[in-house]
Amino acid sequence: MKKEWWKESVVYQIYPRSFMDSNGDGVGDINGITSKLDYLKELGIDVLWISPIYKSPGADNGYDISDYQDILESFGTMEDFDFLLHEAHQRGIKIVMDLVLNHTSNEHPWFIESRSSKENEYRDYYIWKEARNGREPNNWGAMFGGSAWDYDATTDMYYLHCFSKEQPDLNWENEKVRDDIYKMITWWCDKGIDGFRLDVISMISKDQRFLDGEIGDGLYGNGWPYIMNGPRVHEYLQEMNKEVFSKYDIMTVGEAAGVTIEEAKQYANSNGKELNMVFQFEHMSIDEGKHGKWTTKRYELSDLKKTLTKWQTDLEGEAWNSLFFSNHDQPRSVSRFGDDRPEFREVSAKLLATCLHMMQGTPYVYQGEELGMTNFNFERLDQCRDIETFHYYDELTDAGIYTKEDMMACIRARGRDNARTPMQWDSSENAGFTTGTPWIEVNPNYVEINVNEQLKREDSVFHYYQKIIKLRHENEIMVYGSYESVLEEHESIFAYKREYNDKIWLVLCNFTDQVVDCEYVSEGNTLIISNYKTHITKKLQPYEAIVYENEMIKKG
Repeated sequence: MKKEWWKESVVYQIYPRSFMDSNGDGVGDINGITSKLDYLKELGIDVLWISPIYKSPGADNGYDISDYQDILESFGTMEDFDFLLHEAHQRGIKIVMDLVLNHTSNEHPWFIESRSSKENEYRDYYIWKEARNGREPNNWGAMFGGSAWDYDATTDMYYLHCFSKEQPDLNWENEKVRDDIYKMITWWCDKGIDGFRLDVISMISKDQRFLDGEIGDGLYGNGWPYIMNGPRVHEYLQEMNKEVFSKYDIMTVGEAAGVTIEEAKQYANSNGKELNMVFQFEHMSIDEGKHGKWTTKRYELSDLKKTLTKWQTDLEGEAWNSLFFSNHDQPRSVSRFGDDRPEFREVSAKLLATCLHMMQGTPYVYQGEELGMTNFNFERLDQCRDIETFHYYDELTDAGIYTKEDMMACIRARGRDNARTPMQWDSSENAGFTTGTPWIEVNPNYVEINVNEQLKREDSVFHYYQKIIKLRHENEIMVYGSYESVLEEHESIFAYKREYNDKIWLVLCNFTDQVVDCEYVSEGNTLIISNYKTHITKKLQPYEAIVYENEMIKKG
């Protein structure tokens, strides 16, 4: 297997609005990130992926870009970014930008021109269609609720927006759109950044027939078959790679919801013609219900094992995995996949770190994950800030599908704002995030869960992450070793082997709050890492994780 720096790296995702506020306006900013680089260096990460900091009206917290080559004023200036880039590089930390190429803001100059008249030179930069029987061109629903089409009276036509109406989809069929995008990406590469996370990149090619989608339990047709992994998506990515990516030593990761194993092999093939890796979301949907993510349903360990094992084994040698349990769009991992009750929060957070980071692929740590930060107990809708939450709250309660109380329970369990509450730096007011009023409430448990407290305590979640990141840097088996599932049918234990150059490691993870039998636990084994100081022979304690290297495993 070819060795690459991005395979050996650990990536830390920053949601800048919630990371650190340097000027007291309640919003995190670029200088706030710069002020915490030494903390990130101490953690040991290699790459920072920074969610969008471009100029934006903020309809979707920066994922609606109005200028790709300018910085949002509340985040700072381009000079601030250049200083961050320099200071990060001085510490050996790389910077990956978050790039949204499926759509822009409706305030982007391209769209302002596009909607002004049918004859405008930018008209075909977006997807415009005539009404059908006096209504939308087809029945597709938008990702954030409602129709995927919005009527524009100026030209008496509809434009496509797969997300909110403030996020019109770009028309990638137009060669001029692609050329302008490649020039913009080149500009950032020449500035010295180290790569891109490409937002919803699997959606850039649409089926040009624009057929109606199947209507299931929802109110609109499912456009996914005509939007995801479209007919020309690989052609576009190979063109982008040829024109830009291949000319720089950068890391590229594509967000690819709905991607299959076979499609992932095309997106992230080891031949390097498209992207380095993709984010697949199959394990993020194992706890979905009748109404998608809006449920309080708990996942089944058997589904998690089956899904992650499939991606480990089926991509091996052909494409590269992205390893993650949380990001800015997902609830907190310890609340979702672990156990955030006080007696189990830290031990289960360490279990999740062990289970994930020991797999083959590039691991991603989302801000606060290294502390075991939890979901927020949202009691009222006005505590929320997320456009998706507001859309679905209205849609599902207005339709009588959920009561308001039931919908708030779903938001507490699955809402995106769980990941967006401010980073918890210390036990002072607002968790040390800001001296002003934070844009979204700080989780009240910051008094117990914060960076300052964990840096002082050797057995903290932070120090466990630090150890596991150091292990990865020092042991190629964690990066390049093959993966083999162990105890595949066990209902409580997620176990697997890694093998590389005659070395074998065994990873044992008990995903329950009970003591369970496990024949592999023995004092005679060579311990690599564990979230418990003492062990019980042939038993795994609640949420215990152990990694061994020993002869018994090699023979077994």
